[in-house]
Formats: sequence, structure tokens, C-alpha cells
Amino acid sequence: MKQLLAIAAAALLSTGCASNTTGVGYYWQSVTGHLQMMRAARPVDDWLADEAASATLKQRLEDARRIRRFAVNELALPDNASYHRYADLKRRAAVYNVVAAPALSLKLETWCFPVAGCVGYRGYFRESDARAFADSLDPQLEVAVYPVLAYSTLGWMNWAGGDPLLNTFIAYPEGELARIIFHELSHQVVYVQNDTTFNESFATAVERLGGEKWLSRSSASARADYATFDQRRRAFRALTRSTREALKRIYDDGALPDETKLQRKAVVMSDFRQRYEQLKAGWNGYAGYDPFVARANNASFAAQAAYDEWVPAFEALFEREGRDFARFYDAVRDLARRPKEERQAALRELSPSSLAAAGPDRP
Repeated sequence: MKQLLAIAAAALLSTGCASNTTGVGYYWQSVTGHLQMMRAARPVDDWLADEAASATLKQRLEDARRIRRFAVNELALPDNASYHRYADLKRRAAVYNVVAAPALSLKLETWCFPVAGCVGYRGYFRESDARAFADSLDPQLEVAVYPVLAYSTLGWMNWAGGDPLLNTFIAYPEGELARIIFHELSHQVVYVQNDTTFNESFATAVERLGGEKWLSRSSASARADYATFDQRRRAFRALTRSTREALKRIYDDGALPDETKLQRKAVVMSDFRQRYEQLKAGWNGYAGYDPFVARANNASFAAQAAYDEWVPAFEALFEREGRDFARFYDAVRDLARRPKEERQAALRELSPSSLAAAGPDRP
């Protein structure tokens, strides 16, 4: 019974939270979806010995094994059962998340569960279930459904083999594969209930810092592949960040009537799409962000913000702690223990803009 409860808790932690009005169906799909993933996972050694497994897959699993050792030895990330098994889910995503926000706000709707706390998404193992739930929401909300390549059970399932490597991300370029593993493992270091932005920004900071260190020891071709990928990502995130800021200024302007806000919002969104096309013109046909742009709305912008907002502050904290990962994690744990308002104030103080404003003599 305890094992089943652990599976249920892990599934709900990983796929989003259930509101008080959620029926048995949501719980059931969370538990059964995660159990199916666990059953599909086999030790990496088994795949490497399997004559039916492709040479390409075996090479990627060897890369993942090196990355996993690096995570422990160089980044002080947990040395446990996670990412020593691999599963082919026969689909393009681990889960599909649903996010929603009002027409004139970048604040996500939240769903809550006692174990995981409140988060701004709901996850489903089947895309059809995610879209059905999205269709059931208030039509006045802006809604987005997006694929999630990997998720963390926060260490709850290490007794049962841990979080597995998945076909949904194993074929990514070496640098990206490393970042995904570092990101998901970092959720096992620190997780704060009811603060998705803190959790995801911390994990994104770890993936960036760890990815930089990993690539410094990789081949020239791996660094070149990553540089191309990362340049596009940074440019796109800069575009979405500036768009979010423009939208927020409109939404926060109490002097504007809603009709005017909606008109100005339409102009900002049109500008966003035009600027994206200009940006993409220099990407040699790469169109990986097209799905995001096609569905772009308040919900998708707000969901992305959770992964970006506090990253500069966490990177500054890493520098303050002497670029020592163990000390950095201890400092993050200290932040995690504080009330949310105090935690956010500390992160604002750590942000580069705050440090610059304080002048060079800031202690």
C-alpha cells in the first residue's frame, strides 16, 4: 500500500496537481501513465546488450551514462537510481501540459494537491486527454497544450528504479541531452511547494551552469552543434521576454479600459509574430519554435516565464558562492526555507540589475 501511495504521489507531482473538484479519472490516468512508463524502462546495460537496439541508440545511452557520472562528480547532483534506465514510450512527449490564463493577465490558473502544492499546469499522459481538459475550461481563458519531454518525480521513485531516460529526448544533441538530465536531477535537490517559478528557474540555472561545464570538456563538434542550438534559443527567449514585458505593461495600466488593452495587445502579438519571422529568416530553415508561435497567448507566455524569471539571480548566487555547486545548493535550500515574499525579495536583490544599481562597493 505504501508503494502504491508513493507511485500515486510521484505521478501527481510529475504531471501537475489536481483541484478539489477533480474526479477519479485524473488520479487514475496519472498513476497508470506513470506505471506504464516504469514498466517500459529497462537498465541501460540491457539495452547496450540488446542486438535489436540500434547503434545510434547505444551511442546515445553511452553518452547519457557519461553525463550521469559527470552530474554526480562535477555538479554534486544526486547519486541515485535515476537515469540509469531507458524507456521507449512510442510517443513524442512524456506528458502533455495544459496551462491557462485570463485574456488580460499573465498569471496562470493553478491546480492544487496536498503533496505537490499548487502549480500552474495540469499534466496528462495522453494528448487527447490534455486537449479534452483544455476544451472543458472556461472559454474566456486563453489555453495552451504543449508537449513535455521529461519530468521529475523529485526522488520519490528512486526506490523503484528512479526516473528513466526517454526516447523523447535521448536523440537530442549532446549538450542538450546533458542540460535535460541536469535540469531534472536538480529538482531532486530542491523543490518548494507552491512556487513553480522558483523551482523551474533554479533547475534552468543548474542546467545552464552544468551544461557550460560539460561542454568545456566536450569535442569541438559537440560545442559547435550546441552553439547553434543555443544561439537560436537565446534569441527566441529574448523575443518572448520583450513581448511579455510589453503585454504586462498594458495589462497593469489601470488607466486603460479593457477594450483599449485588447486592441494594444493585438498590436503587440502581431509585432511578435513579425519579429519572429525576421529572426527565423537567419536560421537556415530551422522552424522548431513554430508550434509555440502558432499557439502563443497569455498562457504560453506565462508558462515560459517560469523557466526564465529568476535564472539571473540564481546565476549570481552561484558566483557569490564561489562557483561551488555544493555551497550553491545549500544557499538555495536556505532560500527555499524562507516565506515566499522574503524569498522573492532575496532573489530580486541578487538579480544583476539590483547589483548594478547598488554600485561597486556592494558587499
